[in-house]
Amino acid sequence: MRIIAGTLKGRRLDAPTWTGLRPTSDKLRETLFNVLAPRIAGARVLDLFAGTGALGIEAMSRGAASVTFVESHPRAARLIDANLSRCGIREGCAIIRASAHRAVESLISSSSSFVPFDIILLDPPYDHAPLEALRGVDTLLASDGVAVLEHARRTESPAASGRLELTRVLTSGDSALSFYSCQL
Repeated sequence: MRIIAGTLKGRRLDAPTWTGLRPTSDKLRETLFNVLAPRIAGARVLDLFAGTGALGIEAMSRGAASVTFVESHPRAARLIDANLSRCGIREGCAIIRASAHRAVESLISSSSSFVPFDIILLDPPYDHAPLEALRGVDTLLASDGVAVLEHARRTESPAASGRLELTRVLTSGDSALSFYSCQL
């Protein structure tokens, strides 16, 4: 795994040494960030089901102002921390070790000064129900923001979830990226 573009272009990231974690391929990550390119600079990004942290680190490399990584697996959370260190990133990042659902609930109720995220990236295990992965995400997304769900190509993404409305689906190999925006 490597960073595709930006200030950290070409940096290698550590991959998991255990089974059960499926990092987003470089090709799919490149496709994702080609679509998101106009939105990245200065964005507040939430990386749910962060795994290796590759999506959030790619966002930082391309100019995101901040990234919050959410990962429930302790080994994966340590891997994210190691990859951030490897890339020399410390400012503007936070790692929340919790399930995505618990983190979403916590962020929603955290404070009255909560600032919504501009971009929310979701890369749950492919056997995780897409509708469940999206639950509550609409409450964390800025009104002009975008949420992107990576899922198995064979799994249909929901047309809506809360205020989120499906606007685009891109496929690559066995994977798909479903893009959501907020309904007004």
